[in-house]
Amino acid sequence: MLTFEEKEAIIQEFKELTRKEVSLKRVNYHYEESLYEKTTVVYHLHPNGNGFVYVGDLVQYEEANDKGMLNIREATADELRQTIKDSIAYLATEEEEVALEEVEEEWKNKENSKLTLLQEDEMWNIYHGYNLEESFGSYSEAKAYLLEEGFRKVASK
Repeated sequence: MLTFEEKEAIIQEFKELTRKEVSLKRVNYHYEESLYEKTTVVYHLHPNGNGFVYVGDLVQYEEANDKGMLNIREATADELRQTIKDSIAYLATEEEEVALEEVEEEWKNKENSKLTLLQEDEMWNIYHGYNLEESFGSYSEAKAYLLEEGFRKVASK
């Protein structure tokens, strides 16, 4: 198990995170550029080595609790780095460049529900099967909605 100091050294490799002390000698690390109100990446890192990393509903972290927090008490250095990278990517604000041609993307959530994001004329429409779920004026608005609803883009083949 990594010590508190070792975990802090790894976390501090991520210059985009801001350290904030909380009660009982615990510390949190925040990603201030988060697309969401949620900015906490590392939560309640304690001198005894216990702590959590926010992973939301990323499917590769099935052991996360119902608040999307993954316990890092037994994490290796590589596991901790990867989990933090995934957390930051999950909260990232960077917008993807979208081609001018028609776009169709498949998005799924943990329950394997599928939504389709289609660019049609000037609108970004989200479909559940053949039924229109929502419409947005920009890709970034549609993407933010899908992420907030727990959906992740399925990798293109």
